[in-house]
Amino acid sequence: MNAIATQQFDQPLKIGTHVLKSRLIVGTGKYETFEVMQQALELSGSDCLTVAVRRERLYDPHGRNILDYIDLDRYTLLPNTAGCYNARDAVRTARLGREILEGLENPGADWVKLECLADTKTLLPHPVETLIACEELVKDGFQVLCYTTDDPVIARRLKDLGAAAVMPAGSPIGSGQGILNPNNIRICLEYLKDGDPDYPVIVDAGVGAASDVAVAMELGVDGVLLNTAIAHAEDPLRMAVAMKCGIEAGRMSFLAGRIPKRLYASASSPEEGVIGQKPAPRWEAAHD
Repeated sequence: MNAIATQQFDQPLKIGTHVLKSRLIVGTGKYETFEVMQQALELSGSDCLTVAVRRERLYDPHGRNILDYIDLDRYTLLPNTAGCYNARDAVRTARLGREILEGLENPGADWVKLECLADTKTLLPHPVETLIACEELVKDGFQVLCYTTDDPVIARRLKDLGAAAVMPAGSPIGSGQGILNPNNIRICLEYLKDGDPDYPVIVDAGVGAASDVAVAMELGVDGVLLNTAIAHAEDPLRMAVAMKCGIEAGRMSFLAGRIPKRLYASASSPEEGVIGQKPAPRWEAAHD
């Protein structure tokens, strides 16, 4: 679907003071080369990229800076606190990201994707440290997008603390398992959008294919953030295109409203005026 058609049927995604044309937010890590990353980002159609701002993550083994390979006039950067395991480090990293983007005059300087992980094996968010970091960053003037579990209670608490968006995980980071618990995502949506239907809820992490993205969007989430699914695909460029199509198809399907699921068939053609007779029900035929 082209941009004009999308705008005809949908509205842009608004997160805090930021307005995004695409509902797909793409990460910039794990690509084989910066050149492949550049091409994949363009093909994805995204206008918002998330970047790990810890100094060692900005450079490749050859000493090249990732920011030199990103069109800062085209993309809004969303700095993230990847690799942080406590609130203190997350807050410090967020402030570093703000300083870097202010120097680049990028509009993403005032927001942050908060990641505060519990352990290195699951990479699941630490609920207590995430709550502490979110509260402090909001007080510090950040628009905070919180990576969290699909626990509806924690999700609602993050919103109460002032998070600009809540981002429940579909499944663990980089696992490619898709949406493991759609019912919890539905409850998160119910809790977070109650009386506030435009509050942004974004699935973050775990998707592996375009079908996963479509499933997430059909649940009613406002967007999807992903990285590994494109960067580690056998063909990242084709997968970037697939993810773009998946996000649009899932969103349009949600807005259109699917038909209800039924146990039995429902004919799509009129039954009146047909040639021939209907077969008798099985129980009648058995007694003839």
